Amino acid sequence: MLVGMTTNADESTAGPRRRAPAGAAVLREDVTEAIRAAVFEELAAVGYARTSIEGIARRAGVGKTAVYRRWRSKLHLVLDVVSAMAVLGFPVPDTGSLEGDLRLLYEVSSRALRHPVASQIIPDLQAEAARNPEIAEALQKAVRDGQDGVASGIVAAAERRGEVRAGIDVELALDLISGPLYWRSVVIRSPKLPKGYLEKLVRATAGALRAL
Repeated sequence: MLVGMTTNADESTAGPRRRAPAGAAVLREDVTEAIRAAVFEELAAVGYARTSIEGIARRAGVGKTAVYRRWRSKLHLVLDVVSAMAVLGFPVPDTGSLEGDLRLLYEVSSRALRHPVASQIIPDLQAEAARNPEIAEALQKAVRDGQDGVASGIVAAAERRGEVRAGIDVELALDLISGPLYWRSVVIRSPKLPKGYLEKLVRATAGALRAL
């Protein structure tokens, strides 16, 4: 039981005091989205270890009760938000060529990975994943359902067009597509991509995929 928490300021509207409806009826979507946005801001600002329900609620402009109505702990809240990243995926490019598809993927992925919020959150959650199997599983799912889903679509389209051989090793192809940019942007956290890097990466990756 949560002691000392008030509910009248969280999600109810102004007016005469009355008994609030229970359950899903009180879970306003705008409040839920505000809380999710606040999670990203809090993680970027202080990291997972120092993130708190209190801090998230303060950023979202709600009381702690509004958070606890939706998630029972910080871990479950962060897992939900990380898992939701997978469904915000970038659609599979359809430019008509392997190089064109790779170029569009890398341009979008580079901007996303180098966004100030993402560049702070992803390394921190990776470190936390080494200690927490639940976070590790959620991160793996987000990557598989997001980036790998797009990359596999690019490989499948290239195979249909005859740009890569039939029966290509899809798992290795996904590593070749996703690995280099992730390594540079997230692991070594290069502050800026060298001039022409993405175009060179497109040509190198396309050549490697054709050689598989």
